[in-house]
Amino acid sequence: MDSFDEDNLSEFEEREAEITRGLLTAAIRTLNPRPPVSVEEKTTVADAVALMNREKIGGLLVLRDGRLCGIFTERDVLTKIAGHGFDFTKIVVETYMTPNPEALSPDHKVAYALNKMVIGGYRHVPIVDGERRPVAVISVRDVVEFIVDRFPAEVINLPPDPDHEMRARDGG
Repeated sequence: MDSFDEDNLSEFEEREAEITRGLLTAAIRTLNPRPPVSVEEKTTVADAVALMNREKIGGLLVLRDGRLCGIFTERDVLTKIAGHGFDFTKIVVETYMTPNPEALSPDHKVAYALNKMVIGGYRHVPIVDGERRPVAVISVRDVVEFIVDRFPAEVINLPPDPDHEMRARDGG
């Protein structure tokens, strides 16, 4: 290694371990997740899409009697609705939402939320209280910002990965 010697590698590995410990021990509540934006299950898709655009968000929590019963995302619009000729003012989110989404409590660890997102392919996870009433939403972006906020120098100064750059150049 030219400019990145063994001492620097060891220091880098120690900081990487510290980031991992932070993810494993920090509760979701420490991320100060965003308050939930929600709609009732009978809300029209037109109103839901307008709300997502206005709030600049990619998903809404869907409520029934104040409790989480679904999540409606831009992915639902693109994969289940767009291109089918539906009148968005006449169809409701209940029909196209993901019902009974996995949800976590504010006390779950950040690493657990990240694991759920990776394994399930989610970009958002609802955060609920003991009665399944939404209290927040955590996103992949929230986790990334958490890491960058806690370890800005380490993230900014990561050494280049020549193997990754070569794979990217070669299309693999």
